[in-house]
Amino acid sequence: MAMPLRQSIRLGTYLMKQKALKRDKFPLLVELEPLFACNLKCSGCGKIAQPASLLKQRMPVEQAVGAIEESGAPMVSIAGGEPLMHPQIDEIVRQLLAKGKIVFLCTNALLMPKHIHKFKPHRNFAWMVHIDGLEDRHDESVNKKGGFQGAVDAIKLAQKAGFKVMTNTTFFNTDTAHDVIGVLDYLNDVVKVDNMQISPGYAYERAPDQEHWLGVDETRELFRKAFADGRRKKWRLNHSPLFLDFLEGKRDFACTAWGIPSYSLLGWQKPCYLLDDGYAKTYKELIDETDWDAFGRGKDPRCANCMAHCGYEPTAVIATLGSLKESVRAAVGG
Repeated sequence: MAMPLRQSIRLGTYLMKQKALKRDKFPLLVELEPLFACNLKCSGCGKIAQPASLLKQRMPVEQAVGAIEESGAPMVSIAGGEPLMHPQIDEIVRQLLAKGKIVFLCTNALLMPKHIHKFKPHRNFAWMVHIDGLEDRHDESVNKKGGFQGAVDAIKLAQKAGFKVMTNTTFFNTDTAHDVIGVLDYLNDVVKVDNMQISPGYAYERAPDQEHWLGVDETRELFRKAFADGRRKKWRLNHSPLFLDFLEGKRDFACTAWGIPSYSLLGWQKPCYLLDDGYAKTYKELIDETDWDAFGRGKDPRCANCMAHCGYEPTAVIATLGSLKESVRAAVGG
């Protein structure tokens, strides 16, 4: 199945505006990181490897909201670190919603029961819960026994309270097609989350685990097998059909990392949240002073095995909405 209708309409309207303004680079979504601190030590993430002084910092509300306003992006994914450790995260969310943004709050969900009362259901708000496989696999990934059950319990709590809940799952070379099918079937049919996002693991340089990243051929084989027999059409995946085609090797795209920029306590990260080539103070500086043509598979050696959402979903979305055939296919869940 395709992206939620409201999200698709919002993106379509936004892209038409960018075309009318003759802009060739613009953000579809900003990855906002108002802190780096976290309550877990996930093997595939290196955010908590930042210096202790930085881990203590929390981005002021005005700075967080101001960065999103400056960029003009219609959607925001609030990550970290663990956003629920930010004492004013609810106010950041409220102000972004008041400005008409679609907001996804990314979390490992373990702190949700303690903080959920600070939030209210909203048509433009969804919890994005990190689920890296079924129980044993997830607990191993986040290095915490009971992490999976805690996340599932929190999802059910949020659903009962009337919130939209989505999940985000990263796959590694230790995962099989059976693993992919198992967790997506469980989230789709048993937990019944609203939508799911998936991503092949990328060799994030600060991550503790540097051995289990997927290569391009491995990624294509994994998703080709997992998507076989029409399975991807029944799953409520929050991706364009073209991006799913890309994952299984039916299509190839150039990287458009400028479509999902990352803003953190350090500034606008160049060129994306997976590479660390310095930081820009403003969004305009990020766009104007980054050599975007230098990145992507076949250009920068660090990008050789990257098929990540942040680089290639924007390309797929723009290609979808630039084609009547693909727009119809996306609308009907092709």
